Amino acid sequence: MSAVNLAETAAGLPTAWSSRTLGLVGAACVKVLRMDELPVEEESHEAAEALLVLDGRLELEVDGMPVSVRAGELYMVAAGTAHAVRPGSRGTLVIVELAEE
Repeated sequence: MSAVNLAETAAGLPTAWSSRTLGLVGAACVKVLRMDELPVEEESHEAAEALLVLDGRLELEVDGMPVSVRAGELYMVAAGTAHAVRPGSRGTLVIVELAEE
């Protein structure tokens, strides 16, 4: 597999918050997406997930508390933790999560 330009891949997606799967690493799925300023509803997952902000900023609400994740930072969401995207998130995000079966 050749190198993937993550910023270009995210910019080429048809809509914000619509991820593209880049590949699998063991049981984990690696995805990239483009964030916009709009919020995303609360969710939780059975397994932990990693959120890596490549550029911009991710504004979260985690268990009712605001969390800001800046470019170059990684935020680990524990399994079963309620989290939502707050307004103002923008840029490129990589998500590593358990692949759906």
